[in-house]
Amino acid sequence: MERLLMNELIAWKNRTGRKPLLLRGARQTGKTWLLEEFGRREFTDMVKVDFMLDAQARSIFERDLDPHRIISQIELRYGKRVVPGETLLFFDEIQEAPRGITALKYFCEQAPEYFVATGGSYMGVALRREEESYPVGKVDLLTLRPLCFEEFLRAVAGAPLADAVASADLDSLTQVQDVITEHLKDYLVVGGMPEVVAAFAKSRDYFEARRLQSLIVSDYDADFSKHAPARLLERMRLVWKSLPTHLSRENKKFIYGAVRPGARARDFEESIQWLSDYGAVHKVCRASALRLPLSSHQDESIFKLFCLDVGLLCALSGLEPSVVLDGSLLFTEFKGALTEQYVAQELLAQGHDPAYWSSDTGRAEVDFAVQSKSIVLPIEVKAGENLQSKSLRVACEKFALDRAVRTSLSKYRDEGRLINIPLWAIGCLDNLAAKRQ
Repeated sequence: MERLLMNELIAWKNRTGRKPLLLRGARQTGKTWLLEEFGRREFTDMVKVDFMLDAQARSIFERDLDPHRIISQIELRYGKRVVPGETLLFFDEIQEAPRGITALKYFCEQAPEYFVATGGSYMGVALRREEESYPVGKVDLLTLRPLCFEEFLRAVAGAPLADAVASADLDSLTQVQDVITEHLKDYLVVGGMPEVVAAFAKSRDYFEARRLQSLIVSDYDADFSKHAPARLLERMRLVWKSLPTHLSRENKKFIYGAVRPGARARDFEESIQWLSDYGAVHKVCRASALRLPLSSHQDESIFKLFCLDVGLLCALSGLEPSVVLDGSLLFTEFKGALTEQYVAQELLAQGHDPAYWSSDTGRAEVDFAVQSKSIVLPIEVKAGENLQSKSLRVACEKFALDRAVRTSLSKYRDEGRLINIPLWAIGCLDNLAAKRQ
């Protein structure tokens, strides 16, 4: 299975001024596999220290945090040399050794010749920050998310189609748009969790995919019980289970009262933050204005809440896998909730931090907005072929924007100010939005 983040790992290896790497991501997104594959491909050797399996290994940080002494102890413990420039030193489940996180600062300052990569969950890292000094500015951070649509295509349909989609070769893809749309329907149901995608690539069994998704959802719930303070656990679960309800509303803004009648922000803010730190959810905040820099106009108190993965959202919602076989119904199910969830994932996979915008009157709303190539791009998501975009026109006129994006099942069209990008090509947003006919 090919992951696009491999290219960023290789760039990290070759970078001048490289720092120890912290690869973050939710549980079961494939962090361990990716770093092991990176070590196999790019290094002569790899020494892996798994602090979950080898609890005694945590003691190597107890005496002091001198990186050269730590390297010596690792060599003695595992019987392998850690050679600068040749060996990848991989600390797995780093959150189980909080002083190990602090030690990364000293590897950065005193032993930069070593290649040190660590894997840890959002929750694990967040839990320990108050207990130990987090090495701010002393680590390089990367985030591994579920497979995006391009990665899914590569796994289930092969490199030629995935390469064509990745390069936005629209001329070549026009005649096979029906094929790509069928794969997109599969992706909305199967999602991008690596274990689920691998199984589906072999069997094409939607119900086996659902079984595996349900296991992951159960594992997440068990993780909540293990790590979350007891006072937050019930509220975390309420928020987690409410995601399908919120995203199926016409107005997808998160409403605390929809989680529990009479609830207020103060009742659930900390629980939502825990879910976000864990990586299970992502907040897309409302922007008061579509102006640069977009981040400075975002209101953290008003937001939409998206799931980690569209396939897990299907499992949480109880959506029958067989709906994938029913024409284009899947794209409009739950008022387009799955389609909007998919677009949110694709924007995040491209490194965007999306916001959304709504007018003060509430009569106009733009589903997403991103900062792309020094401009703000408003994005409207259309689940079907209805291409009316009144809200986009309102936004463009209000903020003097000369470029807007509508993404739908319709073909690519550049109409000057408004560009229609097929849903399956939204992963090429930056390149396609920059084109002019």
